[in-house]
Parts: sequence; structure tokens; C-alpha cells
Amino acid sequence: MKFIGFYDYTVILTYLSLVSSALGIKFAYQGKPGTAICCLLISGICDMFDGVVARTKKNRTADEKNFGIQLDSLCDVVCFGVFPAVFLYFSGVNSAVGVAMLIFYILCAVIRLAFFNVLEIKRQMHESGCAKGYHGLPVTSAAIIYPFFYLVGLLAPENIMTAIYYVLPILMGLLFIADFHVPKLDVAKVLHKLAPKKDEANRKEI
Repeated sequence: MKFIGFYDYTVILTYLSLVSSALGIKFAYQGKPGTAICCLLISGICDMFDGVVARTKKNRTADEKNFGIQLDSLCDVVCFGVFPAVFLYFSGVNSAVGVAMLIFYILCAVIRLAFFNVLEIKRQMHESGCAKGYHGLPVTSAAIIYPFFYLVGLLAPENIMTAIYYVLPILMGLLFIADFHVPKLDVAKVLHKLAPKKDEANRKEI
């Protein structure tokens, strides 16, 4: 039997990111916010390196590249759009106003990712490698922002954290669709710069 899609190592991290977020939604529903936040962090780490892994395959076809773009954004909708909204809902943002805010957050995440796909496909027609920056706040920033505020919430009063959780989806949603430039951290270059320093340190020790 033949299956549609592309199946190779370049998409494994993207799938793992989605699996982690699906589990995180389950833990949020079960009232285990700490475990859910850990799943969000794992999704963020997987997303950070999936592009690096994909670019190691030099003979990718145009269809494989476009499939990767679409797959990444579709998974990001769940991982950094739906999942954080579910987390916030079970963390107390469950009033009528709160639900409206969460819907707004998800909608902005979808708009931002769809626009990213348009720009990325157009960019790859003229240049290779990864993009140098973003238009608007990347939705993947949710993997940093929500864990940070969760840790803050372990020390802050509950009513303060509830207020923050109500503000966050609106603020982040607006930043998702705001047109401003955000520099992109090139993970591959960072790792490449760190490697020689490590080798040099080892030589000095010898």
C-alpha cells in the first residue's frame, strides 16, 4: 500500500513536537500543569532543531521542502497555538471573556503561520538556507514565555497569575500579527561557533 506524504528523518522532530504537545494537552486536562509545561518546553526544543536537521539533507526536492514548511506550520498551530490556549483554560482562563481571548490567540497564531508560509515559499524560490528574521513575534516563543510565567506563578499570588494569564493571550496574539522585525537565532551557526572553542579548550587541557 502506498501512502501520501514524505517519510524520512527530516520530519521526525516535527512529529515529536506534535506528540509532546498532544500529551501536554492531556496533562493539562488532568490537572497536571507542571507536566504540561514540560511538554511545551520539549515541543519548543524539537522545533528549534527540526530545521537544522532538515537542512542536512542536501538533495531535498521542491516538494519535500514545501511539505516541510506546511507540516511545520500545521504542527505549530497545535503546539504553540491550541496547546497554550488549553493550558490557560485549565489554569483559570475559562470565563466567557477568557474563552474569547483564547480564541483570539489561536486565530492570531493561525494568521501569523499562514503568512509565514507565504513568505517562506516565496523566499525559497530565490535563496537557500534559513530566513534571517521574522515578521512579528514567532508563535514558537510560547515555548519560552508560558514556562517562564508558570515558574513565576509558583511564587506569585494566585490572583496575580490569573490576571497575567488573562492578559498574555491578547498581548501575544497582537504581537503575532504585528509587522515588526524579529532577528532569528541561527542554531546551526551557534553550535558551529561553540564547537571550535570546545576543541581548543580540550587541546589546552592536553
